[in-house]
Amino acid sequence: MFYKFSAYGFLKNLRLFEPFLILFFLSSGLKYTEIGILYAIAEISTNLLEIPTGIYADIFGRRKSMLMGFGAYIVTFIIFYSTSNFYLFAVGMVLYGLGDAFRSGTHKAMILEYLKIKGIENTKVEYYGATRSASQFGSAINSLLAGFVVFYTGDYHIIFLITIVPYILDFINLATYPRALDGSIGKGNKKLREQGLQTLRDFAGMFKNRGALKALLNSALFDSGFKASKDYLQPILKSFAIALPFLLFLSEDKRTAIIVGIVYFFLYLLSSYASRKSHVVVKRLTRITFAINITFAMGAIALIFAGISYIYSLFILSILLFVTLHFVFNLRRPMNVSYVSDKISSRIMASGLSVESQLKMIFSATFAFLMGVLADAFGVGASIFAVGLIILTLLPAVLVRED
Repeated sequence: MFYKFSAYGFLKNLRLFEPFLILFFLSSGLKYTEIGILYAIAEISTNLLEIPTGIYADIFGRRKSMLMGFGAYIVTFIIFYSTSNFYLFAVGMVLYGLGDAFRSGTHKAMILEYLKIKGIENTKVEYYGATRSASQFGSAINSLLAGFVVFYTGDYHIIFLITIVPYILDFINLATYPRALDGSIGKGNKKLREQGLQTLRDFAGMFKNRGALKALLNSALFDSGFKASKDYLQPILKSFAIALPFLLFLSEDKRTAIIVGIVYFFLYLLSSYASRKSHVVVKRLTRITFAINITFAMGAIALIFAGISYIYSLFILSILLFVTLHFVFNLRRPMNVSYVSDKISSRIMASGLSVESQLKMIFSATFAFLMGVLADAFGVGASIFAVGLIILTLLPAVLVRED
């Protein structure tokens, strides 16, 4: 199953549009505020659907949930390939949010279920980090492919059409997962109504567990700040590409495609390495809680100074700080998954991780809209700085501690 889990992440991250999404929207005539609204629509859609889809996964089976999510993604890509209209983009973002709602937390729960079945739960950080490493390697390859396609065609739309191919392959991969990974609830003999009520009781109980709630908030707040800000690396790279004193014989878009492809390739290779080595950091720091808290602070500080660097046109420094942010995020993620899983019953793991995702979507929608408004009003650098400062200011409220 390790290879199937890894193949899932590798194929899922072959999203050719991702390194160019903000640039795609800008080329379609949208302002940063409108882009922020689209990002917020996706996050809010996911937020509204996160709990019911998480419960659906626990009751009816995680595989079906994943397959429905990938179906929604494919329809989204068709819409984005076919239009440049803001309102149709909004429809696409709703469907993308639906896909995220079906998928978020569910695949992690399947991995954790597999480790439980095999009796190797003590390898959570290392095992999940290794599968996530494959995901980040997929993103690295994706960056080169995306850069090549944009350079060769000069068309952002075509990357959505090409993305459908790996998603169909991943759909087939997910369909071959064993039934055992659907979870114990899906195999129970209780009536459907009793299953649903029990899941809701367990779900509500998580909010009474202070340790679990702090773990979820810590993970969600940092991840949402990262998710809302990470694509703002794209206009920074474009500014850097335009300022370069060479490759002047190429158009701005072609120069940008080269820089974006190369930078994202090495960024994701580094992220892949971070995911793979996350367990080493935990061992060296001895306490996972300390590792989670210190990396939270490091990421927020990197974001603050990335914004300041861009304001003063220190593009290389700003890019390096964004690379640091990606590294820290991928270092943290396996730690967070392991820590959260220790705080939540495996019986409702999909719902538990979906709560984390729901909190993340609420924060992400807020940050995405805020960054769009601030970018139009004060510039991209100021919007990045503001979100980093907010995240750092909230750190004392979400510090995790040993029991």
